[in-house]
Amino acid sequence: MNTAASVMYLLGIGETLEEWTHKKSVDDLARSMSLNVSKVWLKKDDQEILVSSKDIKPGDEVIVPAFAFAAVTETVLLLGGVPVFADVDPRTFNIDPASVARLVSERTRVVIPVHLFGQPCDMAALTAVAKEHGLKVIEDNAQSLGAVCRMSDGASRYAGTIGEIGCTSFFPSKVLGCYGDGGAVFTDDDGLAARIRALGSHGWFPKYDSRLVGMNSRLDTLQAAVLRVKLPHLDTWIAARRSVAARYTERLGGLTPVVTPVETPYATHVYHQYTVKVPPACRDGLRAALAKEGIPSMVYYPGTLYEQPAYRDACICDPAMRHAAALPAAVLSLPMDSELTDAEVERVTDAVCRYFADNESRYHE
Repeated sequence: MNTAASVMYLLGIGETLEEWTHKKSVDDLARSMSLNVSKVWLKKDDQEILVSSKDIKPGDEVIVPAFAFAAVTETVLLLGGVPVFADVDPRTFNIDPASVARLVSERTRVVIPVHLFGQPCDMAALTAVAKEHGLKVIEDNAQSLGAVCRMSDGASRYAGTIGEIGCTSFFPSKVLGCYGDGGAVFTDDDGLAARIRALGSHGWFPKYDSRLVGMNSRLDTLQAAVLRVKLPHLDTWIAARRSVAARYTERLGGLTPVVTPVETPYATHVYHQYTVKVPPACRDGLRAALAKEGIPSMVYYPGTLYEQPAYRDACICDPAMRHAAALPAAVLSLPMDSELTDAEVERVTDAVCRYFADNESRYHE
């Protein structure tokens, strides 16, 4: 009854709660990412909202990583663009700046780095390529909220706040998750911020005045309230995940068949996932052995994006690609959470070590 009464109370105060909670949530989030809060909320006149110079037009090329979650490709194709798949760094799994540079053409408009598994891309190198060729940078930061990038001038910037736009996800499994689906867009561009807000609310500016063809893509009020409560704990949770990852690496680092995650000098890893590489001949066997002991694991991702039936006939690939194709058969994500105990980490790593002790011949194949 208390829960039902609370929900009815929240529904009863309606628009007042919605306006206050959304604004407070965005203010808090912007401040935590060191963005200019006044710019996030500044409203521009109608003319500036309708500026479309950053739109993707049919046939425009957008460079994306070949190994990532499907959303990065879906977005490009739904806008009529052409996804151009770049190779990835085999150590970090992130987009390779050298591959990006090879792929730039006269039709290239945007590069979308995906900060995968909690590890930011080499944003200093990527922004240098983008600047040289006049490209926009849109960061997919769904998995690395709170990670810090070190730029070429020595400055530190949060992942997701470096490009013209940064996008993140609040799916419950993320480092900062709500109780359902949700996400946020970051920008320090006044007109772009107003345009994005309008697009997410039926193209309205002001309300009920549709100046754009938009959609209903607002974060619901209850999710915003949950995120406000959880946001102050983000740094603590990241520190805890990094501690869990360090224990994993300490126990698995000497195991020859297992390649543990790297930590680069240009970024901090927040460990949305703890993803290792193992010999392809062993990966599925290891996963089955872990499952037999009641230990979950996941394969992110079982195929490259350019192999997907929906994309393979509508894309361009780096002809010099060498690394992305090898990852789907080798990667395995072990349990990761800020509340994993030492005993739980020991249980997982002992199971991994037992599997390889019992299958030594397989990983030499």
